[in-house]
Amino acid sequence: MTVRGVDVSSYQAADFPTAGLGFVFVKVTEGLSYVNPKLPGQRTTARQAGLTTGYYHYPHIANSPVSEADHFLGQLDLAAGDLIALDWEWYGQKVTAAQARAYKKTWLAHVKSKAPRHRVGLYSDRNNWTTVDTDSDCGDFLWIADTTTAGHPRIRHPWTFHQYSAAGGVDRDVADFPDAAALRAWAAGTPTSTTPPEEDDMPQWNEGRVSAGPDATTVAVPHGNAWHAYPSRALHLVYDEIGDSEAVATVRVAVHNGTAWTPPTEVKVTAGGGAADVDLTSSDVKVSLQTASSGVSYAIETY
Repeated sequence: MTVRGVDVSSYQAADFPTAGLGFVFVKVTEGLSYVNPKLPGQRTTARQAGLTTGYYHYPHIANSPVSEADHFLGQLDLAAGDLIALDWEWYGQKVTAAQARAYKKTWLAHVKSKAPRHRVGLYSDRNNWTTVDTDSDCGDFLWIADTTTAGHPRIRHPWTFHQYSAAGGVDRDVADFPDAAALRAWAAGTPTSTTPPEEDDMPQWNEGRVSAGPDATTVAVPHGNAWHAYPSRALHLVYDEIGDSEAVATVRVAVHNGTAWTPPTEVKVTAGGGAADVDLTSSDVKVSLQTASSGVSYAIETY
């Protein structure tokens, strides 16, 4: 399940419709001088409706990211649980991909240092994310734009928000949370109820196959008293390629610790080389596995 939301700017009304929404992102600034004139009204509308509220900045990449970030932060009146995002786009700007990447890195780090109690993330369209980005750094969350079925962006990296449509002149989004309360708890930095309840009879071994293709296989990490009784826990990956012991499968692995996804790492698994292991912790609640190779199996165990 997902939570519905929108993102607004000066093109939308100050009292934009909020029925059925759980969140909104409001444009604040662009470059070094522009400020959304409808920001005060849109912020009031969002807060009165009880929406989780995010604020974003549209960059002029050739400018100083620190100066633009300070201009953006100077317009905000942040409340607990407010989100911050960089709208990583530069249409019509004569800048290089390297400049765009450097701007992103500096802006995210600077804003996080100035607003450490707030989640600071990245908005990117699918093209920039897959062809310009090289380090998967999206700060605390990824807000991906991809015009497709809501909640099914065509990327491999874990996402938190998906802008899927601009129907009716409004950018429409979904958030990867079961309900608005879970989104609010995450935005406020408090753990959500993604960890399964403590039980004695939950298995200490979970195994299966990783589906080959662009979509990730998500696997719950076992929990329970017996699980926590053991000091070590791990994810094992095995590649079964009959007749070619030198074949190698690449598996992109991300781990959710109950609050957020870790950046994905690539794990190489050789058909004739035994299992490749990824250490887990007692706080981890699920893993995301994606590979293009058929024949990859996983097992999660305590020992």
